[in-house]
Amino acid sequence: MSGPSPENIACPAELTIHEAGTSVTLSPEGIASGRFWVEMLLSSQVDDEMTAMRCFLPPGVITHWHSHPRGQLLFVLDGRGQVQREGGPVIEVRAGDSVWFAPGERHWHGATPDCTFSYFCAQAVSGGTAVHWVEDPEAAR
Repeated sequence: MSGPSPENIACPAELTIHEAGTSVTLSPEGIASGRFWVEMLLSSQVDDEMTAMRCFLPPGVITHWHSHPRGQLLFVLDGRGQVQREGGPVIEVRAGDSVWFAPGERHWHGATPDCTFSYFCAQAVSGGTAVHWVEDPEAAR
């Protein structure tokens, strides 16, 4: 996602409550086949800290190819989604499923053509970032 605001360069230093729905924004352009809703829960650019978010994708919206330097845990909250690692098959996931993408593993994820998809994801920061965007997954299919 886009970089954190200056006050969010590091994770909070103490217990912090994030009230649901208080920071939902549209995703940046150019990271998926369409815009989707993102709620940042943790933002950081500090190595070994975490970033975390909830995402809500309309039917058919999928991310571009990307990787995470320290890996990514994705937990499906609702709907049906698809995930694919480079060189692997497209796999459908449903509410309650969790997906682990290994460090540096190129992949994409998104909503099935006929259903919304929402998920929680967490990824650690390395080299000041938690994600490396590569290209549009449609170009690789």
